[in-house]
Amino acid sequence: MNVDKGYVDAPIDKSLNLKEEILKLKKEKNAVILAHYYQNGEIQDMADYIGDSLALAQIATKIEAPIIILCGVHFMGETAKVLCPDKKVLIPDMSAGCSLADSCPADEFEKLINDHPGHTIISYVNTSASVKALTDIVVTSSNARQIVESLPADKKIIFGPDRNLGNYINSITGRQMLLWDGACHVHEQFSVSKIVELKKEYPDAQVLVHPECKKVVVMLADKVGSTAALLNHAVNSECDTFIVATESGILHEMRKKCPDKTFIPAPPETGSCACNDCNYMKLNTLEKLYKCLKYEQPEVMVEKELSQKAIKPIKRMLEISEKLGL
Repeated sequence: MNVDKGYVDAPIDKSLNLKEEILKLKKEKNAVILAHYYQNGEIQDMADYIGDSLALAQIATKIEAPIIILCGVHFMGETAKVLCPDKKVLIPDMSAGCSLADSCPADEFEKLINDHPGHTIISYVNTSASVKALTDIVVTSSNARQIVESLPADKKIIFGPDRNLGNYINSITGRQMLLWDGACHVHEQFSVSKIVELKKEYPDAQVLVHPECKKVVVMLADKVGSTAALLNHAVNSECDTFIVATESGILHEMRKKCPDKTFIPAPPETGSCACNDCNYMKLNTLEKLYKCLKYEQPEVMVEKELSQKAIKPIKRMLEISEKLGL
């Protein structure tokens, strides 16, 4: 067994029923599986809990099991480890990164902070622990607007790393936050013209858009919100057809909760695929999840001093979210 590739590289008996083996190992090891909505459907179905970044962070703080398997990307595993330093936190593929987190190196972000003293630093959860350690408050797309609005109107704010989310919050709150110039490769790629064509084909469909999308895409939306907010809207809406502009993994849960409704993935600008996938999220597979559980590798580690710094803005986010009823 080795993990040089970012995941456990070991042979698997082809006769195994992986789903049954995962359930058995999970019970034997007293482990809990958390999965983001953007994971493959078969992984979501194996999870004890699924959710967006805010929900997974909230869940992690309440888990009593000694082992957490975070099926998502690396920064999510880091966040779980920071919140649960005494637990073993595993991720099926350590190379499952995040283009948005990668767009914000900690040393460059620190330079921006030093060049603009007197600002409150808000960073999106899609960042490394090193960036979180430079931050006053962490936010997710579920709570970013409410947390920004909870601060005094004259408070100077640096917001990073997602410029699209930051611009959206500025537009709906009237703030003038200073924005880091980062973006998510998935949400940047949605095609306005193809969404318009889909709307012509399905005139009664509602367009659901994640705020990490470009402004021109957001302007087409009937509903703008986090992954969880878009899911909740679809469940509660009387509409029966939706064009969904966020990572296509969420369609699995949408279709499970609303089997009589139609969900159409919004296409990207380029490529022949009619959906828009995060190649990092899709690195996690059922096979890697099985081997991760079996060998308890790869393990997410965060240096103690860094963890102690990074946990402060995460806890502040959770405290404000609880106070605001989010």
